[in-house]
Amino acid sequence: MKKISAKISLIILIALFFYACDSVKRVPDGKNLLAKSDVIVDGKKVKNEDVTGLLSQKTNTRFLNLPFSLYVYNWAKPDHDSLFAEKFIKDSIRFQRTSKFLSSKQVYRLGESFWYSGIHSFLKSTGEAPVILDELKAKKSITKLKGYYFNEGYFNVDAKVAIDTISAKKASTTYTVTLGNPYILDSINRKISSPVLDSLYKRTENLSVIKTGQQYKSDNFEEERNRLTNNFRNNGVYNFQQNYINFDIDTIKTGNKANVNLIISDYSYRDGDTLVTTPFKVYKISEVNIYTDNPSSKSTVKIADSVVYNNYNLYSIDKLKYRPKAITDAVFISKGGTYADFRNNLTSRSLNNFRVFTYPSIQYEIDPRDSLASSLIANIYLSPRKKYSFSASLDAIHSNIQDFGLAGNASFSIRNIFNGAETLEIGGRGNIGSSQDLANPDNTFFNLSEYGADMRLNFPRLFFPVRTGRIIPKEMIPSTQISVGFAKQENIGLDKENFTGALTYNWTPKRYNSVRFDLLNIQYIKNINGNNYFNVYRSSYGALNNIAQNYTVNPSYLDLNGDLTIPNGANGFINDALFNEPGINPSQADFNAIRSINERRNRLTENNLIIASSYSFSKTTKTSLLDNNFYVFRIKGESAGNLLSLVADASKQPTGPNGNKTFFDIEFSQYLKGEFEYIKHFDLRNNMVFATRTFFGIAVPYGNSNSIPFSRSYFGGGSNDNRAWRPYGLGPGRSGARNDFNEANMKILVNAEFRFKMFGKLRGALFVDAGNIWNVLDNVEDEDFIFSGLESLRDIAVGSGFGIRYDFGFVVARFDFGFKTYNPAHEVGKRWFREYNFSNTVFNVGINYPF
Repeated sequence: MKKISAKISLIILIALFFYACDSVKRVPDGKNLLAKSDVIVDGKKVKNEDVTGLLSQKTNTRFLNLPFSLYVYNWAKPDHDSLFAEKFIKDSIRFQRTSKFLSSKQVYRLGESFWYSGIHSFLKSTGEAPVILDELKAKKSITKLKGYYFNEGYFNVDAKVAIDTISAKKASTTYTVTLGNPYILDSINRKISSPVLDSLYKRTENLSVIKTGQQYKSDNFEEERNRLTNNFRNNGVYNFQQNYINFDIDTIKTGNKANVNLIISDYSYRDGDTLVTTPFKVYKISEVNIYTDNPSSKSTVKIADSVVYNNYNLYSIDKLKYRPKAITDAVFISKGGTYADFRNNLTSRSLNNFRVFTYPSIQYEIDPRDSLASSLIANIYLSPRKKYSFSASLDAIHSNIQDFGLAGNASFSIRNIFNGAETLEIGGRGNIGSSQDLANPDNTFFNLSEYGADMRLNFPRLFFPVRTGRIIPKEMIPSTQISVGFAKQENIGLDKENFTGALTYNWTPKRYNSVRFDLLNIQYIKNINGNNYFNVYRSSYGALNNIAQNYTVNPSYLDLNGDLTIPNGANGFINDALFNEPGINPSQADFNAIRSINERRNRLTENNLIIASSYSFSKTTKTSLLDNNFYVFRIKGESAGNLLSLVADASKQPTGPNGNKTFFDIEFSQYLKGEFEYIKHFDLRNNMVFATRTFFGIAVPYGNSNSIPFSRSYFGGGSNDNRAWRPYGLGPGRSGARNDFNEANMKILVNAEFRFKMFGKLRGALFVDAGNIWNVLDNVEDEDFIFSGLESLRDIAVGSGFGIRYDFGFVVARFDFGFKTYNPAHEVGKRWFREYNFSNTVFNVGINYPF
């Protein structure tokens, strides 16, 4: 009770502190702080950011109805330079006394230090200066409000502002807007001078954004102007621009109706001193030139090598370094074709996907050989990147496993390695770290390490023995990646060796859709030090050792303290208990627990061979980094072991120790796996976003397996999951995370997060996370772990909390505090809010947003 009272008192004191802050501390005499600003439209207060954002002056940013940003600014001393000079420079006695410890030069530099100067600059840049009421800006806001509603069809709008004094040095502004009746579109007529444009307009007239009966809105006219421009330019009208489209709106004596006249004039250009007007026409492509070296002076360059391939002309200032087909397959501008903007964009995207060029430049010129001047020569200029590149990095890291670590990475790239715009990347990595949680018999500081190497070969096309153009055309910008890798862990866990290999295809069916198809994804995990299992998974050892204390155990299994030795004592006791050795007759509960421990040990220490195929599809409506109103949809299906099962049957491979099929004496995994994820962001305006995520995944073993490999299973908790639990610390089910690294083969997760701006670059968030993992359709028999139907949904764990984020512009540093709101590990009736306190808070650090 005392702790609760102390926390409440602290919160009250902090609140009183901020309320006691003098918000007008930096407001000059004779001026007023703009403390409140309202917009009233037709008698109703408007909070729509589209409207309030028009005001030339807005109040200081408020959080919890307090101007924190103003308080931060006020904490900074406005004249810190002069104060420092008065204190240390002009005071000769203090200057001499300080110079005894610091040199005179250092005393002067002290004024530039963070404590005397930097902290005040930081506070000013992080906070906000007081907004001083400016009547001229208030009048400017009236003009903006009138213009906004005029563009919404309210041609008789009226607006005024009232300025009131609230208290000393504080004032408010109230903008009152009277709209009147909106204007409605009535007749829509067109006057298009060029026959070509008139014909193109008629084809898509039904798609017009402007329709009779609509309320007049300027944005609709702008959208129609963009639609027509794109339509014309994508159908050969090369020199068409938006400024040729005009709308004449007639509202004279129409009774709040607007008659629209669409006017599209002919093409005009200046020939010397003469302005020439001529109808627009459709342009054809007469020639396509590709310059593979992008010479800086295109008019004087000497071409050393050239080739004509499939109606494309390729030029190089040196010997041509690229196979013509590799380049031309990425070009969608063709000789004899009609000019189209979308072909330029598609060509740029496809060539940029090569990763051997910088972004290409595409330019057009009128073909002088065409007497009708209706043909274009397309010139494509490519700027090659350096053939060889090298990069390296060294980082200090901290994670849930490593207390401290050093990680280094190095990569070497070779571009255009086979003259087909391929890229070969070779990388190496290493990591040494220290962990107090892992077994460390030698008591060394760096008690874990990992090193590895990877090689990736990228093809900017589908690398396949048969033609795939009809199924996956080149417009989908396909690519292929072949990768192999090796990694080894030493003095950490079971000292794993991990061999990987993959053949992956990627393509984009539509602009914001993407597909990934892993034809082969191979992983072989070899556990070098399986005998170290009980040193690593201490909870399993603790449970086994506690059971052993209740029975007469072979003395050779025990150490001087009477505990099971590792590994011989633990392994020996398991064998005696499971095979009914004399003297050991465990109860059914203990027998089940020992069997469960043994099954988990066997699964986590066995070598895994996984050969899988997978298909992933994702779609997003996010169009830019500033888009806060979008969704992301992703599905994935994976199948493993089917190919190996056929090979094992055909070659009559022997069975392994568990009775399963083998491949090169290794029992391989066989399963089906499916995942679904949906992310939705809602833009609430005023720098507020509501973000949600839903995830469901399940992996079902069958055939040659009765469980899922650890590397393909699911876990709960962590900074991007349920933030009230640590990684691997949640579930399965209501088991209460009995093991050290808890995982299962089914997962449900739902997240919701309300994000808002606090002040400056500081952001805040309130979140709720709900989810868990379960075992289903595998060899786990403990009911606490198993998903048995809809009743198991009551075991979904709920965490909630708040987060603070700092936006650096290029990256967001994230700090989240999660509280266990509903913990299914407790007995029914004691699950809600039993650990909802700061002593049980889980602190998460992350980079960027979790979803």
